[in-house]
Amino acid sequence: MNVEETAKAEGVKTRRREAKGGRGSLPRAGGAEGRRGGGGERRRRMSERIASCGNLCDSTNLLLQYCNNDDTVSASSNMDMEDRVSHLEQRLQLQEDEIQLLKAALADALRRLGSCEEQSQGTPAGGAHAGRRPLATTTSAPSTKVRQLLQALPSRPLSNGYVQQKRLLSSPSSPKKEVLQSIKRKSMSTERLTLIRREMAAESRSRTTSSSSSSGGKSKSKECTYNAEDGYVRMFLRGRPVTMHIPDQQKEGYSLDQKVALPDKKLKLQWVYGYRGRDCRSNLYLLPTGEIVYFNASVVVLYNTEEQQQRHYLGHNDDVKCLSVHPDMVTIATGQVAGNSKDGKLLAPHIRIWDSVSLNTLHVIGMGVFDRAVTCVSFSKSNGGSFLCAVDDANDHILSVWNWQKEKQLAEVKCSNDSVLGAVFHPMDTNLIVTCGKSHINFWTMEGTTLTKRQGLFEKHEKPKYVLCVAFAENGDAITGDSSGNIYIWAKGSNRISQVVSGAHEGGIFSVCVLKDGTMVSGGGKDRKVVLWEHSYKKQAEMEVAESLGPVRALAEGKPGELFVGTTKNAIIRAAFPDTLTPIVQGHTDELWGLDIHPSMEQFVTCSQDRLVHLWDTHSHQPLWSKTIEDPGRSAGFHPSGAVLAVGTMTGRWLVLDTDTHDLVSMHTDGNEIISNIKYSPDGNFLAVGSHDNFVYIYAVSENGRKYSRVGKCTGHSSFVTHLDWSKDSQYLVTNSGDYEILFWEASNGKHVTNMDIVRNLEWATSTCTLSFNVFGVWPDGADGTDINAVCRSHDGSLLASADDFGKVHLFSFPCSQPRAPSHEYGGHSSHVTNVAFLHDDSHLISTGGKDTSILQWVVA
Repeated sequence: MNVEETAKAEGVKTRRREAKGGRGSLPRAGGAEGRRGGGGERRRRMSERIASCGNLCDSTNLLLQYCNNDDTVSASSNMDMEDRVSHLEQRLQLQEDEIQLLKAALADALRRLGSCEEQSQGTPAGGAHAGRRPLATTTSAPSTKVRQLLQALPSRPLSNGYVQQKRLLSSPSSPKKEVLQSIKRKSMSTERLTLIRREMAAESRSRTTSSSSSSGGKSKSKECTYNAEDGYVRMFLRGRPVTMHIPDQQKEGYSLDQKVALPDKKLKLQWVYGYRGRDCRSNLYLLPTGEIVYFNASVVVLYNTEEQQQRHYLGHNDDVKCLSVHPDMVTIATGQVAGNSKDGKLLAPHIRIWDSVSLNTLHVIGMGVFDRAVTCVSFSKSNGGSFLCAVDDANDHILSVWNWQKEKQLAEVKCSNDSVLGAVFHPMDTNLIVTCGKSHINFWTMEGTTLTKRQGLFEKHEKPKYVLCVAFAENGDAITGDSSGNIYIWAKGSNRISQVVSGAHEGGIFSVCVLKDGTMVSGGGKDRKVVLWEHSYKKQAEMEVAESLGPVRALAEGKPGELFVGTTKNAIIRAAFPDTLTPIVQGHTDELWGLDIHPSMEQFVTCSQDRLVHLWDTHSHQPLWSKTIEDPGRSAGFHPSGAVLAVGTMTGRWLVLDTDTHDLVSMHTDGNEIISNIKYSPDGNFLAVGSHDNFVYIYAVSENGRKYSRVGKCTGHSSFVTHLDWSKDSQYLVTNSGDYEILFWEASNGKHVTNMDIVRNLEWATSTCTLSFNVFGVWPDGADGTDINAVCRSHDGSLLASADDFGKVHLFSFPCSQPRAPSHEYGGHSSHVTNVAFLHDDSHLISTGGKDTSILQWVVA
């Protein structure tokens, strides 16, 4: 490397150190130094740094020359061409990462500098808190000069496949405060992060009337303040002020200390849409009452298919993962994952044993014993069901046996290092348990408190990657289905194969069910076939499940000649040979956010990341139609006429569907990011499209929702748009964003409204923005700004429902304008609740779950 290149490289390192250090040393916006005009020298230095960074970003040739001329590297290792290319790629990646860090640091520094410039021009009385721009007097973006400087910086794809946009401000929605971290959207979060957030929230809960939220390990949040003179309330989310202006008619007599009554009405769970078949097994059974029992989210459903009625066991507070029915066909055991108790303490995974007639809990076992989750559970058969075996999700997958009536553990043993997919008692031998899973089937004999293992021997037969299921023939033989599509019969009392049905299915066999007449039914994964076998294991009949309903996951015998089939696409089918297949339960299979209510009928629409759009009927609880779209769905909205509905996707595309024919009417693209909100104006003449690219696109609508032309683009948010509402006169919009901004807009042209006198007293057609004066009482202490995912006001204006990150639906009185307002709280979801909406007549509330993909229908009474 020559002297000039060395000097340039050292200059880059020096500037990088200065940029990191300078970011921490900048004065707070509105500080004394900024007001004295002391920012001139800082601006000069910052301009120099920006120019340097611009040179750095454009100097790819310099980097290549540097790498090719690195004499030290060349001398120390005589690399061939492949090594040199690899070395160059590593250096390029490192350089790109450093550029990203510089960009983030510069963006924050420039934002702070822009704030200083605005503050130096003076702040009106009663203005915003230091570091927060007053809503009524300034725009929400930094100066044009600052924006141009940022636009000069390049962008590159991140490791998750998304492109980091040239944003002016990182969203504060992630738990950490470092500006170098990119926005963490909830739709991209992992289940592990969600669990951590729940645990953090549980440790900090302080509310008694409603679920409280995580403060990310911080101290208690600042209290709300009320400015009577200027007529606003200011709350704080993660330390950031949010100013909400009070309508004139509500100013008189307003106080933050006013008592708020609980709403007169309550919610009662009426219907659970969907079934958990995508990752659970052996979870579908028929009871003597004529009900099929299964689970979804944290609810165990007892569904009478003849009377079209559901009952629900609500004893669990997080995902139910396994289910077993006692030989008496009344007592049921269900196991769950780790969760949170009502008082906010961590609740270990456990098993609940309950009565299916009264729905009363009889026993709770395993508190503090199981790890992570209970994945398998089974009652013994031959001794009247006195024992219960279970397998947890620990690394060693512990198999334990219990006297469940005494809640006493009898024995336990390490089952397997690999996954265990099934554990069942032998129907004729009380002391024999069979477990199966990855590359194994084990036969366990219990003697006293000891469990002794005998491994199943495949000998000359093909050893499968997974043994997926096990059942028992009338004579006591064990029957297994595996991932290779073979059925093996293991002689009673033996750990050796006595008979083989090779190639019974193409692909894995997820379920085997022995019928009362001794014949057997098997369900295939890849081939989606249900096959009936004679006593001699000769194929007698078969039928194929539709691809839209998915591969077979569980089988249960119904009335004579009838079967119930659970699928991996979360559907349940009533089936009868030779070819009768009728879906009776359907649901989504991936994260669910999109929800809207038909304006005049008892119908609602949902769209999910599984690319499915369902139009549901609330009486039959079945989809009137389903449509597969090209992109994952995220938001939905009905036209006021109900003739069409708009669907926003995860890719920036949005489309319009005819509600009668579900045909595609129109398709448009705005940006390439998530369309988080899409909503028609009350008069049906406009459509607002809120995006994660920070903009709201406004379209004029004609021909009863069949023609669209863009008339405006709302530019001003510093973070992604989260919610929006229309005024009743269809002239104005209000929006919320990921950094807790509340902005107002003219609908006709997308112009930002900064005069609060214009919008303070507007009546809003809906209240779905989570930040506004009439709803801010839904926020609990220590909220991090993402804990409340959705709110919805009832059409009669008396109730407000909220959906939070901790699996709860809350019902408040409306308006909800007192801090930490009391509420009725309801469980059922096991993941973050993503959306809520009242039917057009307020008779029911619909709520949607995120990761649990469930839809719950509540009666409002």
